[in-house]
Amino acid sequence: MDIDDILASVDRDDVSTPESIALDHQLLVRFWVAERGVSELLPWPGPLMNRMMERVKKQIETIEDLAASSDPSSTSTTAHNPTLNLKLSILQTDLSRTQYIIRSILRQRLSKLTKHSMHYLLRIANPVPTPSSRSQQPSQQQPEDSIPDVSNLSDPSPLSPQEVAFLHAHQSLLAGHYGASFLGSFPPQLRRLDDNAGGTSMVQGPEVKEVVFVRCLVEEVRVVVPPGDGIEEEEFGTTMRMGDVWAVRWEGIKEAWEEGEVEIL
Repeated sequence: MDIDDILASVDRDDVSTPESIALDHQLLVRFWVAERGVSELLPWPGPLMNRMMERVKKQIETIEDLAASSDPSSTSTTAHNPTLNLKLSILQTDLSRTQYIIRSILRQRLSKLTKHSMHYLLRIANPVPTPSSRSQQPSQQQPEDSIPDVSNLSDPSPLSPQEVAFLHAHQSLLAGHYGASFLGSFPPQLRRLDDNAGGTSMVQGPEVKEVVFVRCLVEEVRVVVPPGDGIEEEEFGTTMRMGDVWAVRWEGIKEAWEEGEVEIL
């Protein structure tokens, strides 16, 4: 039995994951590289992560069963199998590799969420304010009042439901800390964390004009030039060909990445 057979045997009887282990791992690695390569939070790959977590759970159970059978005190015949330790080592190495990538993805996303927490809350929040927020008097304004309502979200993208819960709790604690530390002594109209008086917003979002390295995966991809920097309307710039590796602005290639036409390096 070779290494591929050992790894494939873990999912051979799992009909809920029709995609192969190799394909899912490739998609996971690509998403990991992309998440680390851009400053913006990428859409949470729910189906992929569910498959990977289910596979990790099953692989842990398999390793535990094999480890139990390799116990010297065990009377099972598998305890004397000379290839059992090698099989355990390969499975544990593959499991550690997958767990490392998943942990790295989560840490990177948590870093982006805490850095731009208010930006993402406003992005996913319900557009209609709650009655309590509409009736709040300016003289009673507190930093917590600027936290938008994220209950009953129909689409939390690009966040996962767990990230939405974390983000709201994190921002609530942060607003309470700011209010108790210094914002409570400010005039009421200056206590909001989403203030945009004077045309300048206090909410800072990720930098979408940063440069990323991408590889073209299809016949051709037109690089988008968004409005700004003297350009009034969206334009299409130069064309990438299959296999080309370019350094381009993230905002100009974001839609192509979402369509799977390019990969971030």
